Amino acid sequence: MKKTVFIICLFLGLNSIKAQETPFKLSLEEAIDYAIKNNYNNKVAAKNIDAAIKRKWETTTIGLPQINGTVDYQNWLKQQVSLLPGKIAGGDPGTFVPVAFGTKQNINASVRLSQLIFDGSYLVGLQSAKTYLKISEQAKEKTELTTREAVINAYGNVLVTEKSIDILESNQRILQKNLNETQKIYDNGLTELENVEQLQITLGTLENNLRNAKRLKEISYQMLNISLGNSINKKLELTDSLESLTMLNTDLNLLAQTFDINKHIDYQIAQNDRESKRLLMKLEKSKALPSLSAFINYGASANSDSFAFFDSDQEWFDYSLFGVTLNVPIFSSLGRSAKTAQARIELENADIRLEEIEQNLNLQAQTAKSEYQLSIENYETAKKNMALAERIEKKQQVKFFEGISSSFDLSQAQNQLYTQQNNYVQSMLNVIAKKAQLENALNIPVK
Repeated sequence: MKKTVFIICLFLGLNSIKAQETPFKLSLEEAIDYAIKNNYNNKVAAKNIDAAIKRKWETTTIGLPQINGTVDYQNWLKQQVSLLPGKIAGGDPGTFVPVAFGTKQNINASVRLSQLIFDGSYLVGLQSAKTYLKISEQAKEKTELTTREAVINAYGNVLVTEKSIDILESNQRILQKNLNETQKIYDNGLTELENVEQLQITLGTLENNLRNAKRLKEISYQMLNISLGNSINKKLELTDSLESLTMLNTDLNLLAQTFDINKHIDYQIAQNDRESKRLLMKLEKSKALPSLSAFINYGASANSDSFAFFDSDQEWFDYSLFGVTLNVPIFSSLGRSAKTAQARIELENADIRLEEIEQNLNLQAQTAKSEYQLSIENYETAKKNMALAERIEKKQQVKFFEGISSSFDLSQAQNQLYTQQNNYVQSMLNVIAKKAQLENALNIPVK
């Protein structure tokens, strides 16, 4: 029986380990959707919206009825003494008699209902709270756009490192085969040692690049996990290929899309910043207006020489009060006007920044279109150049083994091929990254 239980536990434990090691499969679109929900910055942005909603309600409650209760208990450890003229107490004129008035203990309980009737600062505060909420919502939208671009770049970097490793391993196999064949030819005395050494140098450099690419692969996966909001060691499996994403992100129609600056999130944020400065100036002006509030107070008090306030025969005396408070600012030694002038300057600065942002965003959109078009052109050129470099390298291999060309010529052809292969891989990443950059410049929302 114990043996059976042990086998079952072992089986369940192995299944649990296997489940933990199962990689998380993601396409690029799935990675973006996942990051929007789980990325650290997005979580903070969502929490900021919740805080802004609470702040808006906090501001709203200032103008709603307020009820506060107060209980005040006093116990004279040594009662305060007052002096009465001795004549009143039957003593000699000119003398004083010390007398302690009241009881040693007293308690007072009251409830106060207050209501703000008018306050210019409160009305501006309500408008500011709405603007603050809007800013928080726009900040979340901006964060989502930034997250999308970060995930696309991180996802693309992983694919680039994997593609680079495949190319380097293929080159290593070919070069190792060439070296082995050249070594045999040298052993038979049909070629020079320099040809063997030249290939060894090229192979050594290639192997170093391969080891570095494998290290970069691990780092690129960790960077992708961070952009997704995962632990850096979470195992991932990417279902999209670099080639398929390049084809999917090659869209010349995007270059013809009209740029509407009024819909751009950065411009909207700048407009809200200007609005907040306008409200700040309005707030400073409103401080010169009178404020009006009203209150109703009801309470009861009791007095005793001992703590007997909850006895049935304890006598309580209730009272009530209604009042209205009008506060009229009269003179602040020009302090309010100075603050208003400062707020007006901040508003003027916000207008200047808004104009600057408008120009920068228009330039950014044009630059992003140009760079995206260039990335597509570079990709097409890199693909052709790589094909040419492959043909040249193969011809040099044939010539080398036929004794027509030197190892130096072969090495040059190989290095040229490796450079063009790297350019080709990087050009695919650039197409993907530049499209994401253009989508952000045009403020294309996250789907």
